[in-house]
Amino acid sequence: MESKNPIFSRRGAAGQQTWTGPTPSARELNDMYAAPSYAPPSERAMTMDDVVMRGFMTLGTLVVSAALAWYFNVGWGLAAPAMIVGLILGLIVSFKQSTNPALILGYSLCYGIAIGVLSHMYETVYNGIVLQAVLGTMVAFGGTLAVYALKIFRPTPKFAKFVVAAAFGAIGLMLINWIASIFVSGGLGLRTDSPIGWIFSIGMILLGCFFLLLDFSEIEQGVRAGVPERYSWLMAFGLTLSLVWLYLEILRFISYFTNND
Repeated sequence: MESKNPIFSRRGAAGQQTWTGPTPSARELNDMYAAPSYAPPSERAMTMDDVVMRGFMTLGTLVVSAALAWYFNVGWGLAAPAMIVGLILGLIVSFKQSTNPALILGYSLCYGIAIGVLSHMYETVYNGIVLQAVLGTMVAFGGTLAVYALKIFRPTPKFAKFVVAAAFGAIGLMLINWIASIFVSGGLGLRTDSPIGWIFSIGMILLGCFFLLLDFSEIEQGVRAGVPERYSWLMAFGLTLSLVWLYLEILRFISYFTNND
C-alpha cells in the first residue's frame, strides 16, 4: 500500500520512501548554501595547564586547612568527623568519577584538617618529623615523575590491574590487622616498629608511587584524547589522593627510626 503522506508519496527502486516535496528555487538553494552549518556546542579540551591549576587548588586547600588545624590545635574532636566526611566524599568522587569541584575541594578541606591534627601529634612526639615527611614526599613525587617523564617505565593495563588489586589487598590487611589488635597487642604487627612493620610501610610507600605513575599516565592520555576540561578536576583529585597516601606512609615510616626524646 502506498503511503498517504504527500511528502513520502513515491517509493524508490528498492522500495524505500523518497522525498517528493517541492523543488527549491535557485534563491532558496543559495540561501541554504550560505547558511552556517549546525555544530553542537562543545566543551574546551583539557590541557596540562588545567591539571596543574586544579592540582594547585586542591593541594592548596589541603595544605591551608592542615596549617590552620595545626595552628589552632583543633584536636580529634573536629579532625575525626572531618576525616569521616572526607572519606565519604573521596569514595563518592572515586566510584562516580565525579568532576564536581565542590566534592573534590571538600575532600581536600576535610582531609587537610585531619592531616593537620595528625601531623601536630607526630611532631609533638618526634620533633622535626613533619618536615622530613614533607621532604620525603616531594622526593618521592619528583623521582616518580622523572621515571615517567624519561620513559624509564610506563604503566600498562596489566600493571594498572596489579596496582588496584594490591591496594585492595593492602586495605584488607590493614582491616584484619586492626581487628586483630583488639585481641592481641599490635595485631599482626603491620603497624608496629618491627621488621614486618618496616617491610609493610615500604610496600605502602611503593604502592603510593605506583599510583602516581598511573595518575601521570591518565593525565597524559586524557590530554592526548582531548577529554573535556572539567576532567582536570578528577585528575587533580587523583594526584592529591596519591600524595596524601604517600605523606602519611612516609610519616609513619620515619617515626620508626626517629628518637622521641
